[in-house]
Amino acid sequence: MTDTVESTIERRAAIIATFKEELIQRLNLPYTAEDLHEDISLLGAGLGLDSLDALEIVLCAENCFGIKIPDESIEVLRSINTIVDYIIQEQDRRESAA
Repeated sequence: MTDTVESTIERRAAIIATFKEELIQRLNLPYTAEDLHEDISLLGAGLGLDSLDALEIVLCAENCFGIKIPDESIEVLRSINTIVDYIIQEQDRRESAA
């Protein structure tokens, strides 16, 4: 049981780290990965990103993690945590379907 919990935590931490680094690089954000809290709002008041940035966030997640975020799934972009949850869910779904 502990191995499963530890591997899940490690997997999530790796996805978060990769996503933060890619996001900073792609959007040229003036932050380090440590500056970005996982629950900060990505769009609007949080990081102040706009709709063009939202498109880049979607492309980042899709290209880095091999998933597809449907156009109607805008709630996925609420925070880094919600995107990571979605990435893990989609990867697990694809793995179980294979």
